[in-house]
Amino acid sequence: MSKQINKVTFANLVIALGIIYGDIGTSPLYVLNAIINGRRIEEKLILGALSCIIWTLTLQTTVKYVWLTLKADNNGEGGIFSLYALVRRQKRWLVLPAMIGGAALLADGMITPPISVTSAIEGLRQMAAFKDIEQSTIVYLVLGIMAILFFLQQFGTDSIGKLFGPIMFIWFAMLAVLGCSHLMDDLQIFRAFSPYYAIELLTTYHKGFWILGAVFLCTTGAEALYSDLGHCGKNNIRISWVYVKTCLLLNYLGQGAWLLATHNGKFFNITTGNVFFNIMPQWFLIPGIIIATAAAIIASQALISGSFTLISESMRLNLWPKFRISYPTEEKGQLYIPAINFLLFVGCCGITLYFQSSSHMEAAYGLAITLCMLATSILFANYLISHRTNSLLIYLYLSVYLTIELSFLVANLDKFPHGGFVTLIVAGGLFTIMYVWHRARKIKNRYVEFVRMEHYIPQIQELSNDRTVPKAATHLVYMTSANNPKEIEHKIIYSILNKKPKRADIYWFIHVDTLDDPYTAEYSVDHIIPNDIIRVEFRLGFRMEPKINLMFRKVVEDLVNNKEVNITSRYESLERNNVVGDFQFIVMEKYLSQDNELPFFERVVMKLYFWVKELSLSEERGFGLDPSNVTVEKFPLIVSPIPNFNLKRTEAEV
Repeated sequence: MSKQINKVTFANLVIALGIIYGDIGTSPLYVLNAIINGRRIEEKLILGALSCIIWTLTLQTTVKYVWLTLKADNNGEGGIFSLYALVRRQKRWLVLPAMIGGAALLADGMITPPISVTSAIEGLRQMAAFKDIEQSTIVYLVLGIMAILFFLQQFGTDSIGKLFGPIMFIWFAMLAVLGCSHLMDDLQIFRAFSPYYAIELLTTYHKGFWILGAVFLCTTGAEALYSDLGHCGKNNIRISWVYVKTCLLLNYLGQGAWLLATHNGKFFNITTGNVFFNIMPQWFLIPGIIIATAAAIIASQALISGSFTLISESMRLNLWPKFRISYPTEEKGQLYIPAINFLLFVGCCGITLYFQSSSHMEAAYGLAITLCMLATSILFANYLISHRTNSLLIYLYLSVYLTIELSFLVANLDKFPHGGFVTLIVAGGLFTIMYVWHRARKIKNRYVEFVRMEHYIPQIQELSNDRTVPKAATHLVYMTSANNPKEIEHKIIYSILNKKPKRADIYWFIHVDTLDDPYTAEYSVDHIIPNDIIRVEFRLGFRMEPKINLMFRKVVEDLVNNKEVNITSRYESLERNNVVGDFQFIVMEKYLSQDNELPFFERVVMKLYFWVKELSLSEERGFGLDPSNVTVEKFPLIVSPIPNFNLKRTEAEV
């Protein structure tokens, strides 16, 4: 990450508002509505609920994420997969919370746009002209906005993104002004800063504990805040959070004071209006709804962009199938994954059509993201262990945050029959894809057989000089997964010497090592036999796209300039004219052989793996190779050979 991004300036602080706080910033649209829905408005409920909100934003967002978790930056990058990359060498099982957290965050990305945009559009009901607007009309408007939003993703958000910061600055200023305008409605509201009222609500109010499920909505964007660390830098996030939190609290307090003053002792039906829009002056409703809708769209954009980044990281870490990634602009971190864009669009539309109203979405929202927060707590505790933090502090951290987050999880389970099952099904499906991809790789590794390169060098050299064998290419390039430069997969040796002998003048072996830091781009060259057998190793960060075609070309140029290799064609007529030899890549593509006897579970995993693989990028496109220079060679994957069976020979009948 550049120092320019991390430098604290007014411009960077405004940019941070636009990129990071969309999700958490739009929560005042629906949090208090979810809390009071169907409940009697009374002092105990309002003061207790606001106290819960204040201390949730303090303990969960401020202390856990803004203060503590932001310290776990992976060379300036954040997010659950960046955190996993920092600790994955410690314990193998840590991949499970990473996958659970990643799947939950993606599922959250499917419900945040619908609930934010729907809540904003429903504000139209506060205006006399739209008082009787049908819910179906609101649904159509929401679907139309999301269709435009997802369509625009392919063009990037470089220019649009410059507007996000100022708009969100206006949004938060509006929150603060609206809240302050109602603080005098009931000054008792300031008692909510005491945690006593939160404890009283949770322990003595009828079904008070279950209110935590609605309170949790005020901090759902905290995980996204950490994920966007690389775009703004921790210092800009920490300083801008002071402004954001102040504006949020003022708005929540203003809503609470208005509720106490207006509805004390009465039943409040959520369908009669949204508390957020009720505290607006009538003359400000139209601009207020426009600003709220813009903020909701920005919140949606942030979640969509974050989902693209999340998937690209999981692909580099071999936790997700390879999909095509395009880069609409030159801006760092901007990418577009068409398949994920379509998946999110379908998911958002499906959730909008299923739940229809924001109040129904509130009943389902938050259940999945609690799992992500639990996963982050587990990974961060291991990060603290790796940095030799005092074990007493680690146990204190775990005891505090596992208690808080498990309480939120239990309270959110009340949402399961009311629609929470939808987000859990989505998160479960995404987790299944990650688990199958990861587990299948482990199963496949049983089959990969490595041999010592030195044992086959004489045979390869002899083949290279054997003019009776037709030449496959001047330069033959293989992708190898062997970490040890002295080893090579047996299947590659078999491809060169046995399957159909492939004579070449120079054999190249390319290995790509994905590193735990994000943006490293290095290479090294090992001349096993100068001008005959060469191994190139690329060391790429987990956020770097493996454009092997371009990278390899650059390596060859460097080697030629340094006079380390002669790439001129060895065909006599071409060599006389200094024509560069041809390069041919050989990609080994696996298929599941019938000669396998796997346990039932592993057989299911491998079947799912190859089914998902059919939908993902081919091997050559996954490595960024030019298909015109690639030969795909299929070979059987035999991970568990069928044991020898008795086959008796009989004499043929005459």
